Amino acid sequence: MSVTLAGNPVQIEGNLPAAGQTAPNFKLTSADLSEVSLENFAGKRKILNIVPSLDTPTCQVSTKKFHEKASGLENTVVLAISADLPFAMKRFCTTENIESVISLSTFRNPEFKQAYGVDITDGVLKGLTARAVVVLDENNKVIHSQLVSEIKDEPNYDEALKALSSVNA
Repeated sequence: MSVTLAGNPVQIEGNLPAAGQTAPNFKLTSADLSEVSLENFAGKRKILNIVPSLDTPTCQVSTKKFHEKASGLENTVVLAISADLPFAMKRFCTTENIESVISLSTFRNPEFKQAYGVDITDGVLKGLTARAVVVLDENNKVIHSQLVSEIKDEPNYDEALKALSSVNA
């Protein structure tokens, strides 16, 4: 499967979880360097904002927009997931006053990229994640997923939030 970066094909591997599937569990590294998994967010609805790097403008915008649009939603957590080091992710969130988004890094657990179908396997971004959004209900069932076809484009925020409104909070 491929997406594009500035119109040029970029190969990705893995399969993005589809609506109706149970999301694969994961281990990722949080800002305090602890390992977290889906179990850490048991009983909560989850927006997985998967981005290549919080050091890029589009990734920053998507994290800020999900913070603005979803931070007040009941029983919902926003997870920003990238290959960035936890220190850089924490610095970005602190600098931008993004307190309700939990940043998680794939740097210790690259298997997340394959399990969620976002593993960039060639080109200048090899080793990073493609841009995707996966929305989960309280039981980790996928209620929305989007692999953004052009890495430089933002995800469809409205569709992700609409999926949440279709599930009881």
